[in-house]
Amino acid sequence: MENNNPLLCNPENGICEIPAYNAASANSNNFKSEKKPVKIIYYTDPICSSCWGIEPQLRKLKSEYGKSIEIEYRMGGLLPDWSYNSGGISKPSDVAHHWDEVSLHYDMPIDGDIWLEDPLPSSYPPSIAFKAAQLQDNEKAISFLREIREMVFLKKKNITKWDYLELAAKNVGLDTVQFKKAYEGDAKDLFNRDLQLAREAGVRGFPTIFFTDTTGKTEMIYGSKPYSVYENALLKIHSNISKSQYDRSWPSLFSSYHSLTAKEFTELTGTARNEGEKMLDELTANGKLEKLVTKNGAIWMSKHTD
Repeated sequence: MENNNPLLCNPENGICEIPAYNAASANSNNFKSEKKPVKIIYYTDPICSSCWGIEPQLRKLKSEYGKSIEIEYRMGGLLPDWSYNSGGISKPSDVAHHWDEVSLHYDMPIDGDIWLEDPLPSSYPPSIAFKAAQLQDNEKAISFLREIREMVFLKKKNITKWDYLELAAKNVGLDTVQFKKAYEGDAKDLFNRDLQLAREAGVRGFPTIFFTDTTGKTEMIYGSKPYSVYENALLKIHSNISKSQYDRSWPSLFSSYHSLTAKEFTELTGTARNEGEKMLDELTANGKLEKLVTKNGAIWMSKHTD
């Protein structure tokens, strides 16, 4: 059975692949770090399950090497619509079981039932929304992307709908009037520019991550990989980068990140997986954290203090 659906990510190589794309003309000449020793260009998509799967590794990379790296997020356009699908995978409901499977593989909570209950027609609207957020504030845009990912993967929200995009923008402190204006205007051109850059760079699936230094020397990591693979690519580009020590206590981590899965918490703290989850559950029982349980795992959040 031919896999014509990019949403059916391959958990073995950790890739959500764009269908029928020829990467022979790969060209990464548009990559060069200007502000910090290393620039990371990350091609992703809001509904890419493999990209959700590498959140723990990315957060650790930022924690350990944040002083030396800048990360630019670019949207790749995973699901334009459902018209191109043929063969055995032809409708949203086919993705539901697959998402449940990759959730277990990546040890990250994903509830595939959204594809049965309120399926998304495309990943373009949330991608354009990210570009609208980016126009306003890059750090808040990254928080916005996290917010809409939690909405779609854990809360089964159809993030092509404006109400959810607006709520996510509000939750991360964006000006929603400005956000809507950009979403309906300039953000579409910026999204199309990202798609063009992805084609020029030979990006054929997600996650695709380019590491580049100030001279343009580039390493590419394709697909979801263990943390050491990303770290090694970074050190290959710039061997003199030193690792920063960061506060691994739970109050510090939850002040840096509003929400953490058990996989993220254990990756960031260096604790064993079962010990980490036990600690999170104890903190929840003691009223220190809030816990959202899905059918395929949970996520813990810092308590709201109004």
